[in-house]
Amino acid sequence: MPERFDLVILGSGSTAFAAALRAAELGKTAVMTESRTLGGTCVNRGCLPSKNLIEAARIVWEAQHPRYPGLRPCTIEVDFKELVRQKDEVVHDYRDRKYNSIVEDADKIKVFDGHAAFVSERAISINGRVLEGEHFLIATGTRPSVPPIEGLDQVPYLTSDLLTADEPQELFDLPKSLVIIGGGYIALELGQMFHRFGTEVTILERSRAILKDYEPEVSQVLTQILREEGVNLVTGLQVRRVFLEGSHVVVVGQKGGAEQRFRADRLLVATGRAPNTDDLGLEKVGVETDERGFVRVNDELQTNVSHVWAAGDVIGRHTGSQLATPVGAHDGGIAASNALNGERRKVNHAVIPRTIFTDPPVAVVGLTEAEATARGHRCWCSTIPMELVPRAGAIRDTRGIAKMVADADTNRVLGVSLVMRDAGEVLHEAAMGLRLGATVDDFINLLHVYPTMAESLKIVAISRYKDPEKLSCCAE
Repeated sequence: MPERFDLVILGSGSTAFAAALRAAELGKTAVMTESRTLGGTCVNRGCLPSKNLIEAARIVWEAQHPRYPGLRPCTIEVDFKELVRQKDEVVHDYRDRKYNSIVEDADKIKVFDGHAAFVSERAISINGRVLEGEHFLIATGTRPSVPPIEGLDQVPYLTSDLLTADEPQELFDLPKSLVIIGGGYIALELGQMFHRFGTEVTILERSRAILKDYEPEVSQVLTQILREEGVNLVTGLQVRRVFLEGSHVVVVGQKGGAEQRFRADRLLVATGRAPNTDDLGLEKVGVETDERGFVRVNDELQTNVSHVWAAGDVIGRHTGSQLATPVGAHDGGIAASNALNGERRKVNHAVIPRTIFTDPPVAVVGLTEAEATARGHRCWCSTIPMELVPRAGAIRDTRGIAKMVADADTNRVLGVSLVMRDAGEVLHEAAMGLRLGATVDDFINLLHVYPTMAESLKIVAISRYKDPEKLSCCAE
């Protein structure tokens, strides 16, 4: 006998939970499905475990490379298996408190384990159980994408799923050497992390620069920082094939007409994300996807089928969205309200702050200079080095830059890019400024605590009118 719910949600990650909770608040019934582990990517194999281990690696690195004269370097012994154990402990605790307990305490929310797929326009099947719904939400997220590289199917390789807990893909042994194919945020975060734990790391990026969609200043300064640390970062290289040589993996690439080979104990493929839509039976209900498999939605998160909605990573860049946990969590509630309460609320993805947790972090919000120009703005843009920020000098960490993009005619700030210590924390001031339509002068006139890294926003804004190198402390 089919079970019926007001909202049937495919997935159980942050997007799904936000939708289920909103449904319960509206007095409606909701059910989530999960083919792997409750909580989805973020808590189990993404944000939470990666940031846990990245911070541990920073402690190791800073002990070996103190910034202050008078502090002697020391070596911290790395027990990688124990680090993985405590990482799993954190994951389990967070999963229990933020996911399992919520479901257990909610009388209107259920979760069924197994692979779910549509069997008709108004029903899905999961482990032989049929669930019918008034509305459906596709929130199945993404998985690591694997490029068609010759020989890859014949060699063992890792993906970002190495951070998972309680699954066979989890990595317990620290490799002596690691080659990473890809130069995006996952490759950079994990590459620096493994390097700091003591692994010899090579990162292979096919573009001429890492983070090609970011400001060029961001790419340049982060490239310099990583190379100075000792990461072998190779750009402009096309990977042609991989093969095993004894117990090692060999990656063969081509750069400038010349063949190059890279040999390592382990291979990590970090070439982006693919949507989990290829086996959901979407053809049974007629839901449209784009050429990469991401679900197409309108600005109310509704698909071309009126009772089917989609949100989170599974919609890719549609509606200007981005693959990020807070975006999905925000949009899941909107999708549920629109479906169940007829709110017809439109999403606004114009201001999405995001951070890459390298050290120093990269944090960006709004438009780049190139994007602003393409949209017809006459830009005023300025970049300052961290040497001009008193806090950076005081703590002897002047790595990085701050860049501000503004409309030259209105002075309205359109975008901010930061590479610096605490960039992800500082970014929220910039994000709120963009959300409220702040101008360059607003950033200048806001009183900032001295000395803080947030002063970088004020200083780069001041450069609209003055040379910030010739200012006294706190001066405007």
